[in-house]
Amino acid sequence: MIAVIDYGVGNLFSLSCSLSKIGAEAVVTRDERVIGSCDRIILPGVGAFADAAAKLRDTGMGEAVLAEAKKGKPVLGICLGMQLLFDRSLEYGEHRGLSLVAGDVVPLDTVIPAGYKIPHIGWNALRFRRDSVLFGGISDGDCVYFVHSFCAVNCESAVTSTAEYGKDVTATVEKDNIFGTQFHPEKSGKTGLTILKNFCEVKL
Repeated sequence: MIAVIDYGVGNLFSLSCSLSKIGAEAVVTRDERVIGSCDRIILPGVGAFADAAAKLRDTGMGEAVLAEAKKGKPVLGICLGMQLLFDRSLEYGEHRGLSLVAGDVVPLDTVIPAGYKIPHIGWNALRFRRDSVLFGGISDGDCVYFVHSFCAVNCESAVTSTAEYGKDVTATVEKDNIFGTQFHPEKSGKTGLTILKNFCEVKL
């Protein structure tokens, strides 16, 4: 069973539909006992980092995710959910993340050349940087769907793929039992469904 964390900022319906489509059992929850009983966690997210981090703290979901991650439970962060895995974000100030992956989140326009539209919206190709269990059944160059104005940096040891948007931008990360996708696999067609399926099959 997968616990999809409901802390008020996730695109829960489309993610739940995608998990159902691949035959995965999932429950949308903010109950710590339910989270503890599930064998995987997905942390979705859309919106502003500071608001999302505050809601994680206020609901107790942040501590619940940290506790289960420390037990070795696989955790997948999606879009803003991935950004929350890092140490801090510089999105309109400086805000503390979960520190499950070392790195920072910075405005995309400080990383890419001038003239590129912000946010980065649309389909872009994944460029593999190292092996990942999330990549089974997909190929280097397969496209996924991005919507973001901020990106992860200073996290080279965890980066498994990038996307080119004037410069290589972090697309996926992996550290032990912690995974992240800057793009939305639930909006990324067959490739996205395959990535979700691979996460569901991560060995415990």
